Parts: sequence; C-alpha cells; structure tokens
Amino acid sequence: MRAKLYFFVIMFAGIAGYAQQDAQYTQYMYNTIAINPAYAGSRGALSIFGLYRTQWVGLDGAPETSSFSVNTPINNSNLGVGVSLVNDKIGPTNENNLSVDLSYTVQTSPDFKLSFGIKGTANLFNLDINKLNPEIQGDPQFQDLDNKFSPNVGAGVYWHSDKAYIGLSVPNFIETNRYDDNDIAIFKDKINYYLMAGYVFNLDKLEYIKFKPAVLGKMVEGAPLQVDVSANFMFMEKFVVGVAYRWSASLSAMVGFQITDGLYLGYGYDRETTNLNNYNSGSHEIFLRYEFFKNNGKMTTPRFF
Repeated sequence: MRAKLYFFVIMFAGIAGYAQQDAQYTQYMYNTIAINPAYAGSRGALSIFGLYRTQWVGLDGAPETSSFSVNTPINNSNLGVGVSLVNDKIGPTNENNLSVDLSYTVQTSPDFKLSFGIKGTANLFNLDINKLNPEIQGDPQFQDLDNKFSPNVGAGVYWHSDKAYIGLSVPNFIETNRYDDNDIAIFKDKINYYLMAGYVFNLDKLEYIKFKPAVLGKMVEGAPLQVDVSANFMFMEKFVVGVAYRWSASLSAMVGFQITDGLYLGYGYDRETTNLNNYNSGSHEIFLRYEFFKNNGKMTTPRFF
C-alpha cells in the first residue's frame, strides 16, 4: 500500500512539474473568469458558460475537469459579478471549487477600460484511499479525506478595449496542504500567478477576417514557467479556427462556431510534445457559451475574449 501511495506522490509531482495545480484549459480565452475575477461583466452581457475537459486520454487517473460559470454586469453601474463551479478529478482525488467574483471598472481612455476584481472561493477536497487498491481495506494508518473544506481569496486586474486586453491575476492567495500522512505530504496548493494578453487585427477592410494572437503565462513556485501561445482566425464572425502551443508541453488545435447570436460552441484538442505522448492519446475540451445581450441584441466586444 505504501508503495502505491508513493506512486501517487510521484504522479502529483509530475503534474506539479507541468505547472498544473489549478485546473488547466486550452481555451482559457473563453473561460477567463476562472483565472481572473476582473473579467466578470466585461463582455457587457449575461454570459453562461459550461466546459468539459478530459486530459491525457488513456492514462489511468488522468485529470478530468468540468466547469460552469455565470457572469454579468450589474445594470448600468461599473460593477460586475460572477459565480463559477469547477470540479477537478485526478486519480483518487475529487476537488470542487465554488467561487464568487466581483469586479469594478473605470474608463481610462475613450477606448480602454480598467477592471479590478476580487474572488472568494470555497474548496472541498476528497481523497479516496481505497482507489489506490490497498492490500488491507480500511487500514487505519491511511484515511480518506471527505469534503475537507478550505477557503481562499484572489484578485486580478484586466485592462481591455474592443480589440486588446492585458490581465494579471492571482486566483488563490492562500497556500493549502492537501494531504499529510505523517512523513508523506502529497502536495501543496501554491500561489499561481497569471499574465495574459491578446490583440485582434482586422485583415480586410470589411472586417470579415480577424486574427488574434494571444499569450498566457503562468508561474508557480517550484515548477517551470508555463507559457501558452495561440493564434486564432475568425471568419464572418461565425467560424473560428486556431492553433496553440504550450511551451515544452503540448500542441493544440481549436475550432469554434457561432451557432446563433447568443450561442457559441468550441472544441479543442491537445497532443503532448513530451514523452508523456507515448502513454496517452491526447486531451479533448468542449464548451458551450450562451449570452443575453441588452444593446439591440448585439455584442459589445469581439467574440475572441
């Protein structure tokens, strides 16, 4: 049993080595509120979002993530609010995060706005030791963790216009020990720092074709710097296709369809560029977003972010 627990430790160390302690998203540009509370209400619409990600398909105990969020501006004020629920499963662990976001936006120029956000999170962490197949079921030296509660707070800033954005955020300021069995500490949630930026270029006079390069940097103490670089093209504001590269980790392809004025469907596929590629068939991510617009039924910002 102890050998299997050490294997579990090694698996978590590998995940931490990829800078993945928070749930990871390839299409983060559509789910920005998960990492930056200042994003709440920035699209000028009531936005409902749902995502499912299955990572490293074929690898036993690989991460699975489900995310659901709602965010909206508050009437004609400078405030925005959001609520999100994230379920993250890795091996014998099952983690749920319920977050509430509040943002405040100020106009800094005719084109740009600066938003400040705070995030409050309730975390419930579960560890099922029996999923490690112990030789002696119910061994008292190994205990399950059932809905271990821990609170957290985060903050972010988001400077944006209709064509550009820069965001800096720390979703969780409080470091939390997830499991400590005497001399064995499974892992510790450390502070994650995010820096993101993107710009939308019109490639023709009629604005039928748009191009958006973007970058997301993530820094965690004790893990290599993670950098995601992406390039997306939008055609006729209906169809999006793009590619992304996670530095020293994976290569991704993305497609999206604006089914109706309010409904958007997106899909992403990742393929590892490391030796981990030999043990899985890639990662899949699919999401739906529905938005209710108040300004004559039209969106006030590009659908890229």
